[in-house]
Amino acid sequence: MSGIFGEIQPAVRKESIRVGVITAVGVALMCAGFFGLHLIVPDIVPFDYTVILGGIAGGFIAVLNFFLMGLTVQKVAAAADEGSARNKMKASYTQRMLFQLLWVVVAIVAPCFQFAAGIIPLFIPSYGIKLLGIANR
Repeated sequence: MSGIFGEIQPAVRKESIRVGVITAVGVALMCAGFFGLHLIVPDIVPFDYTVILGGIAGGFIAVLNFFLMGLTVQKVAAAADEGSARNKMKASYTQRMLFQLLWVVVAIVAPCFQFAAGIIPLFIPSYGIKLLGIANR
C-alpha cells in the first residue's frame, strides 16, 4: 500500500486496531454513564444526539492521533540520523497536540457536540492501554 501513509507496518496496524476497540468500548461506557446520570439528574446531565455525536467524533480524533503517532514512530525508527529523528518526533507531537486542541475548541463551540462527551474520549486510549497493561500482569 502506497500513497499518503506509505507502508504501514503490521505492529502499527495491530496496535491501532487495538486502540480503536479500546476507544469504542470506552465511548460506549461513557455514553452509558451519561445516560445513567441523565436518569438521576436530567436537568444537569444531558443525554441526546450531541452526547453520542461528541463521543464518536472525539473517539475518532483519539484513534487518529494514536495512529499518526504510530506512523511517526515507524518513520523515526527507520531514520539513520538521530537528530533529525528527534526533530521529527517533536514536530509530530506538536502537530498532533494542536490538532487535538483544535478539536477541543470545536467540541466546545459547535452546538452539535456535547463538549464533555467530545473531550473525554481523548483520554480513553491512554487509560485503556494502562488498564490492559495492569490486567495482563
